[in-house]
Amino acid sequence: MSQNQALRDRVRSIPDYPKPGIVFRDITTLLQDPAGFRETVDRLVTPFGTHEVDKVVGVEARGFIIGGAVAHQLHAGFVPARKMGKLPWETVSAEYELEYGTDAIQMHTDCIDKGERVLLVDDLIATGGSAGAALDLVEQVGGAVVGCSFVIDLPDLGGSTRLRERGYQVSALMEFEGD
Repeated sequence: MSQNQALRDRVRSIPDYPKPGIVFRDITTLLQDPAGFRETVDRLVTPFGTHEVDKVVGVEARGFIIGGAVAHQLHAGFVPARKMGKLPWETVSAEYELEYGTDAIQMHTDCIDKGERVLLVDDLIATGGSAGAALDLVEQVGGAVVGCSFVIDLPDLGGSTRLRERGYQVSALMEFEGD
């Protein structure tokens, strides 16, 4: 069995959640397995191990879990990209499109120094809305994006393509088609 298949087998698929027609890819089953969690973090780091990374940005909420572990592996700081109203200091904000409206995320204005090299980490890339907004925030505060690392890519939704078209290096450990 390949490494990809072994990790993929640890992801739980939940049909019709959060609404009919959607298959939710639940990585909590992957994270609760010590070997699976370790391999996931190691493999997320590998494509960026030759880059010097100063900060890892994790997108709320599962990106916090994975991003913190990746930051630890890279000896980098960790920066949370949070939903509106969750950060206590001065923030920058970026909106992104949802299927049924808009949402926004924020980061502290002083979380990344100008020129610091940043890796974006999240559990899943679908349409690329939240990831694109997080990358906008990194650039607003002066960070230099070295890449984006995801556990799961849903390529049919086009998010990874959108990020690549913006010039970002994108890595994902596995893909699920048709979702």
